Amino acid sequence: MGTLAIIGGTGLDTLGILHVDKRELINTPFGEPSGPITRGSLFGQEVLFLPRHGYNHNFPPHQVNYRANLWALREAGADKVLAVAAVGGIRADMGPGQLIIPDQIIDYTWGRPGTFFERGSGSRSEPVTHIDFTEPYCDELRQQLLKAAFAGNITVVDGGTYAATQGPRLETAAEIERLERDGCHLVGMTGMPEAALARELALCYACCAVVANWAAGKSGDTITMAGIEKNLEEGMQQVSALLESLLSCN
Repeated sequence: MGTLAIIGGTGLDTLGILHVDKRELINTPFGEPSGPITRGSLFGQEVLFLPRHGYNHNFPPHQVNYRANLWALREAGADKVLAVAAVGGIRADMGPGQLIIPDQIIDYTWGRPGTFFERGSGSRSEPVTHIDFTEPYCDELRQQLLKAAFAGNITVVDGGTYAATQGPRLETAAEIERLERDGCHLVGMTGMPEAALARELALCYACCAVVANWAAGKSGDTITMAGIEKNLEEGMQQVSALLESLLSCN
């Protein structure tokens, strides 16, 4: 299946099941990535790993250097990227602990460097580039994930629209109502510009979203970090099982 890179989100700052061969800090034209790229073997397959928020979880969503992260992974040899992300569930079947393989995304972020196609030199000869982003996730990798989930008897939700919000604060109940009216089913803070940047680099990119909490106003409970951490711990066990099945199937 080529070289798979795993981007770890909240709850997956380290990949303890990875047998580490080496760590490599790759300099990019866009600055430093969130940390060194870890190269190793996972369930007998070579993989790359990078924690989106840093190994000490010190980069909030709006300050992650998404461009450097994707560039570094490509330079390290990745051609497929599985992004693990903690999200809030909006739709009724997307409760805490559930895994979702989204197929669409809406971008509500702002102020984040979101493209590699910048005319930094000021040359008028540089072409303006537009990518087709009709289907924001790589269907090949999505289908591999769904096949792996079926083979491993792991419950996942096939499809859903990811609302990418700015963060780092959580949303208001009214904002979640608006997202739901817009057709969003789950909400997170890191889906964009990551997905678009991967497309610009021709990387096959898919997301495995782990529901950490009900989105604001979707339950009578207060959203707490303790609750989020508990749900993520359970969800990440499922992610590990999904990775094992994915790498065994390919």
